[in-house]
Amino acid sequence: MARAVEDFLRAAGLPLGDANLVGTPDRVAEAWVSEFLDGYARTPEEALGETFPAPPESSGELVVVTDLRFHSMCPHHLLPFTGRAHVAYVPRKQVVGFGRLSALVDCFAHRLILQEDLARQVAGSLARVLGSPATACIIEAEQACMRLRGDKQRDAVTHAEAYEGTLRKDGALRRELWARLGARR
Repeated sequence: MARAVEDFLRAAGLPLGDANLVGTPDRVAEAWVSEFLDGYARTPEEALGETFPAPPESSGELVVVTDLRFHSMCPHHLLPFTGRAHVAYVPRKQVVGFGRLSALVDCFAHRLILQEDLARQVAGSLARVLGSPATACIIEAEQACMRLRGDKQRDAVTHAEAYEGTLRKDGALRRELWARLGARR
């Protein structure tokens, strides 16, 4: 990867002997491997970690964690997008620590992924791994693709939603989720 970055800099006509570029290929490669693409090395099961028995009286009640900060890379232009994920699920038999929901978001965010797919992967993994009858992932993000290129929409915020199970239908449970999301602002 460092060689590819060096080739890129050379192809851009930049002087590789410039003091600011010395070591850049290695730094860029390290950042991509350890911070931008490390999600490929983790599974949702590893990200969610240990599960615990759901409290006996929690059937049908939402667990919601909002404002999980993340960063990712768009596969179309290899430019970053950053934002907040809001994750919800209804426990069936198992629950996970709240911090594990952030780890699940990062498991997928640290891949080359579209925002819409990130939301789908998180919601789908929660449903599959925890056996949850209802999951959701709502993502608000700022896309460098929109802010720096083309029309340069510097204030644009993109939204993507994904629902699994009973949250797929617009019903009382989804309205409850959106009431909680609205109440946090």
